Amino acid sequence: MSARGGSSPAEIVGQFAILPLVNIPFLIDTDTASDDAVALIMALRSPEVHVVAITAVAGNVAVEQAARNALYTAELCGSGVRVFLGAPKPLKRAHAPADWFHGKDGLGDHGYPPPRRTAEKQYAPDAIVETIQSHPGLVLVTLGPLTNVALALEKNPGIAGQVSRCVIMGGAPCCEGNVTPAAEYNIWCDPEAARIVLQSGLPIELVGWHLSRGEAVLRPTDIQKVLNFATPLARFAIECNSRGQEAFLEQTGERGICLPDPVAMAIALDPTIVTSRSSHFVEVATDSELARGMTVVDRLNVATNERNRDVWAATLAAGHKAEVLWTIDNGRWKEALYSALR
Repeated sequence: MSARGGSSPAEIVGQFAILPLVNIPFLIDTDTASDDAVALIMALRSPEVHVVAITAVAGNVAVEQAARNALYTAELCGSGVRVFLGAPKPLKRAHAPADWFHGKDGLGDHGYPPPRRTAEKQYAPDAIVETIQSHPGLVLVTLGPLTNVALALEKNPGIAGQVSRCVIMGGAPCCEGNVTPAAEYNIWCDPEAARIVLQSGLPIELVGWHLSRGEAVLRPTDIQKVLNFATPLARFAIECNSRGQEAFLEQTGERGICLPDPVAMAIALDPTIVTSRSSHFVEVATDSELARGMTVVDRLNVATNERNRDVWAATLAAGHKAEVLWTIDNGRWKEALYSALR
């Protein structure tokens, strides 16, 4: 104590120094394939967040494979985070995997060994509800179809108000899709679930496929830079995306690795990477096979006009807008990736 009865500056510093650092809790829902695995590495390696749970959903691969890949990636990071097995198929549709892009096992078919741990017995939607309730204010990051989250919201709609941010990798706002001309895969896979989530009141930040295009793509020089780190995680990040690199070339004619999920994770970890965003009503097409999964963004705010009200009635009645992210600082996104892999 100081002569006047208060604490000295040194004593105050000492008192605060013994307090534990409180990291931001993250809950990650994923259909773990190659780019999801890299996103998981970014979160698990971040000193600023605590991944409290990972929930697996059917999407890129079957749900069991998604859980296995998540467990394997966590082990590479030295993490014992619990992984929960979720929905084996979309709400109303058959499961349509993306093995044409990620390989049969989702990780480029390199024969990675099975993880030492297994998934938890609790069903992922139930785990989502309990995890949010026990960590109010957590950040929810979704990297796959939104089936698990929709099921959790149906069980307990109130969890929407207990989440501080909901960062969704999904959609192709005002641009072409990557699985059909109209739609991005995660939303296309389970459009009914996406509609439920978008109308739920979750504080959504929509990270569309467009943000991983152009200068965000890892070009050959970027890939070599990562390999030059010569760390196990760097090698794994490039190797498991080998089929993805081939598929991206077939799809776009461009050389490189497109990493939508890591871009979304970079934004979840540091929202200041975003350079432009705006809030809008967003609808998802569910009734047309031509437009299935299309994310229709009311960018000019005309949904409330008389000619549009009937079509947009459900979204307007729900009254919830999403933050649509339009551009990011690509240099900073890549630096976030590099820092996790060094």
